[in-house]
Amino acid sequence: MTTQETTAEATGLSRYLQRLLARARAFDARRPAVWDAAVTLFWTGAALVDASGGWRNTAPDPSVPVWLVFATSLALTLPLYWRRRRPLAVLAVMACATLVGDGTGAFLQAGYLQMIPVFHLALTRPPRTLLWAFALILPPLVTGAVRFPRETWDQRVVPTLWAYALVALLGIVVRSRRDHTAGLVDRARRLEIERDQEVRLAAAAERTRIAREMHDIIGHNLSVITGLADGGRYAAAKNPERAAQALDAIGTTSRQALDDLRRLLGVLRDDEQEAVRDPQPTLADLDTLLTGVRKAGLSVRLDVQDEPTVQPLAPGAQLTVYRVIQEALTNTLKHAGPSATATVLLAYAPKELLVEVADTGTQNTPALATAPGQGLTGMRERAALYDGRLACGPLPAGGWQVRLRLPLEDSPS
Repeated sequence: MTTQETTAEATGLSRYLQRLLARARAFDARRPAVWDAAVTLFWTGAALVDASGGWRNTAPDPSVPVWLVFATSLALTLPLYWRRRRPLAVLAVMACATLVGDGTGAFLQAGYLQMIPVFHLALTRPPRTLLWAFALILPPLVTGAVRFPRETWDQRVVPTLWAYALVALLGIVVRSRRDHTAGLVDRARRLEIERDQEVRLAAAAERTRIAREMHDIIGHNLSVITGLADGGRYAAAKNPERAAQALDAIGTTSRQALDDLRRLLGVLRDDEQEAVRDPQPTLADLDTLLTGVRKAGLSVRLDVQDEPTVQPLAPGAQLTVYRVIQEALTNTLKHAGPSATATVLLAYAPKELLVEVADTGTQNTPALATAPGQGLTGMRERAALYDGRLACGPLPAGGWQVRLRLPLEDSPS
């Protein structure tokens, strides 16, 4: 057999033993009374076998009554059933039985079973509890050493105490390893919970983003289509050519809205390859936006001041500016009235971009101020995402204004 085969066989055996041990622990966790009863019966049987005559081989006084040996043996073994729940009480009962056995000269080997509750004390109780265990174990040993001395008085005391100390140390080591393992498991669970929370937060943020995009796309395009339809209806009687142009614009706007929705909803598909990945609107698409608004019947003027040669805004920030302007003009189409006009201002400062969208409408401005909908909320959320500040409100001379201040740095918060 080669070295690799030997190593593989040893690894397989180790894994088998680990699985077997894991199954035993799982069974014990489900039915602890079964294991407690099995341990108690095993050691009780062994003690009673020794009490039937073997105890005389090590006893300084073989004349101890047999009934007392049997009673002491039972007192040393039956309490083991409660060793995991009441280890200190069990040790106290066993120490009393050991005191009887050592005091009478029986020196029962079952007395060494006190190591079992000592181990459980070290495994499950505070370390100071071992001092009480030492106080319970020492008197029987000293009593036996004084009453039945050997070559030296400590010949029985010291080796026995060392044995108990090693058992206690073993319990501490097992406890430390168990606590370390439990800590690793707990940490893994916390990390898993944190990952789940991050996934849920990311999903909620994505749902919010999609809802915001859908609101902007649907709200704006439907407003444009409504304006075109109203204009086409009025123009149909006097100028059929203008009505046909309005219908063409409605078709173009509808197709654009459908394309935008198809692109947005594509990210929700399971098959990512089917999702359309058209670029998001940027400031370069403002002319197309304003053209559509003008076709819907709203007169819009664009004023750009101190535009830099290199665009300092990230694509996400440009999308924010685009959507804010789009939403502001949509609100103008909805609420400002048929004779309103609008102005869009982009003013570049050294550290920020100022965006102002103002209209001259007076029809429904008070209602919009008192009951802002999802559009204004979405604009504020977009601005906050890139450390921007957004203000909306009526103008003193009439009309409505939306003002956005956006830092030129391309680092969203």
